[in-house]
Amino acid sequence: MLMTGGGREARIQYMAGTFRLLSAGDYVRCAETQVAIPLEELRYWSVDRQEAYVDAAASLAAERRAAGSPPASA
Repeated sequence: MLMTGGGREARIQYMAGTFRLLSAGDYVRCAETQVAIPLEELRYWSVDRQEAYVDAAASLAAERRAAGSPPASA
């Protein structure tokens, strides 16, 4: 179980297919939505930007933002 931080935000180094805990915590924040993501639910991140995302839609929005594309219309 990854919950070792007593309700604190973790510092993470994102790598290809895995991540490394740099400082203890229970969650990270989504770079797009600012939603707290429990570490055991963390599935989406960018190695290049060192950002976490709550879901695939947030990851896609970040890719579009980084590429300078307009956001997808709803």
